[in-house]
Amino acid sequence: MGVDISIGWLTLIMFGSLIVLLMAGLPLAFVTGGLACVFLFILGDSWQVLNIVPSRIFPLMTNYQLSAIPLFIFMAAMLERAGIINDMFDVIYKVLGGVRGGLASATIIASTILAAMVGVIGAAVVTMGIIALPAMLKKRYNPEIAMGSIMAGGTLGILIPPSILAIIYAVVAEQSVGELFIGAVFPGLLLSGLYVLYVTVRCYINPELGPAASIEERISFTEKLRILSRMSAPIILIVVVLGVIFSGVATPVEAAGIGTFGAFIVAAIHRKLDWATVRGACVTTLKASAMVIWIMFGATIFVGLYVLEGGQQFVSSAMQGLGLGPWGILIMMQIILVFLGMFLDWVGILLLCVPIFVPIIKALGAASFGFDDPGDLVLWFGVLYLVNMQMSFLSPPFGYALFYLRGVAPPEIPMARIFKAAIPFLMIQIIGLVLCMVFPEIITWLPNVVYG
Repeated sequence: MGVDISIGWLTLIMFGSLIVLLMAGLPLAFVTGGLACVFLFILGDSWQVLNIVPSRIFPLMTNYQLSAIPLFIFMAAMLERAGIINDMFDVIYKVLGGVRGGLASATIIASTILAAMVGVIGAAVVTMGIIALPAMLKKRYNPEIAMGSIMAGGTLGILIPPSILAIIYAVVAEQSVGELFIGAVFPGLLLSGLYVLYVTVRCYINPELGPAASIEERISFTEKLRILSRMSAPIILIVVVLGVIFSGVATPVEAAGIGTFGAFIVAAIHRKLDWATVRGACVTTLKASAMVIWIMFGATIFVGLYVLEGGQQFVSSAMQGLGLGPWGILIMMQIILVFLGMFLDWVGILLLCVPIFVPIIKALGAASFGFDDPGDLVLWFGVLYLVNMQMSFLSPPFGYALFYLRGVAPPEIPMARIFKAAIPFLMIQIIGLVLCMVFPEIITWLPNVVYG
């Protein structure tokens, strides 16, 4: 027989030990999975211990939608190695060169387009850090504006489809991937627009922060149209991949397959289709996919045990016991997600929180938040979660984007300055999150138009 522990103490012990082990620097996948097995052994009978592990992992292993993850990662890796990102940044800067802060705006716009190709964060921040940061520093841009625009632009990959996080969220929350993708389009463009607006306004108030290109560097309108044609192949690929998802012609998995095939064609057009490119893309895909899947395995066992022991009811009753009301509970959830984002990996946060939070939101009811359709409520919460997770990448002290940029930034730039660069863009993300909460139509309007 297992040991009998109250759910309050179990919550404290399970999550306390999780935080201690993660702060000791151990990998999330093995910490969650290992702790789950230890607590299963302490709490349960031996048959339960043997049964819950495969019963939680097997549905993930056989989930068809998850096969989109390696396909989208491979597509991104192929495009990156084909030099598309370099070309794209160059083209956008030449088009925006005459605008103050044009290089920073070009970085954000290029990152927005890149997000629609990539779906993962690391590649965008590192690549733009290698390409755009030296270019901006050379043009005497303020380092905080330069670094902030790279990090903020890079985080859009978590929100703008085809986001890997949206695919995993849809699987865990048992939602439509297509709906989440469509719901995330306007919030992603809203945040991108707010970043560009912030950079442009600041550079017009103080031109020294981001000087415009010199007269000699600027090009004519016809020349701008000519160089834009260089980007036609990758742009067509994005339009085709997202178009077949949004129109319902293909599932996200089938669209990922089309995108992967298209990435080969784009690489061939740019004369970069060789064995080294394909092999490098395959290795990148293998590493990234394995990391995501291992974290999913570990975290799903951990949360499965917690829910089995009555954790979901405990969290729900604790939140309702605070007397906050539906909006108060929603805001409390967002604060918890922001706090966890300072310390935890995005996949880990998803698998630890979503199985507990989504049933609570459903139980509060669509009418509590002014919705007629329960489906709109679940979609709205899902996209709010994606918007929130962007913040986790910029949140000091452990935001991933901060460390991705540290890896490629000049050594004379201290970590404290990178933290400082992230703060204004973190504030903009909070504004974006609040706007999406106060005006749910930003999220729900487009899916309702597409799906009726």
